[in-house]
Amino acid sequence: AGITTLPVIGVPLTGTPLQGVDALLSIVQMPPGIPVATVAVGEMGARNAGHLAARILALGDPAIAESVERVRAAMRGRVRLPEGFI
Repeated sequence: AGITTLPVIGVPLTGTPLQGVDALLSIVQMPPGIPVATVAVGEMGARNAGHLAARILALGDPAIAESVERVRAAMRGRVRLPEGFI
């Protein structure tokens, strides 16, 4: 992250004895001027990194923005809330 001006997304992986907590801490403790977007640890974080990257790209590309919205709509259709959830 310190050698580029491009956006960087940090994805802490779980392949360490500390299950990615060490990687998470190294990402979130970057010095001032070295911003790193950070997502969750592991597979969920990797998926969210992809979604975040798509949203960043969608800012400058209407076709990608439409695709992002289609994916979000499809994801909403798969969410099941518990009975009585408000």
